[in-house]
Amino acid sequence: MANSNAPSAFEREQIIGMMEKEMEYRVDMFNKLTHTCFNKCVEQKYKDSELNMGENSCIDRCVSKYWQVTNLVGQLLGNNRPPM
Repeated sequence: MANSNAPSAFEREQIIGMMEKEMEYRVDMFNKLTHTCFNKCVEQKYKDSELNMGENSCIDRCVSKYWQVTNLVGQLLGNNRPPM
């Protein structure tokens, strides 16, 4: 006996498509965040093999602000994406 609550093949395709779009959105957002904060916070002349304290602090603040703005814009646009 078939489960009447099981999604149809069409519904499964829609769900998979939505999951793919969500993954694309998250990857795009991560790439933009990384690019923006790296360019803003890391000196272009590499002196050390690791980030210094100022660069680490700047990146922390940059990521926090980027995340807050992204969530705020999502709320203003009525985007009901769950927080990452």
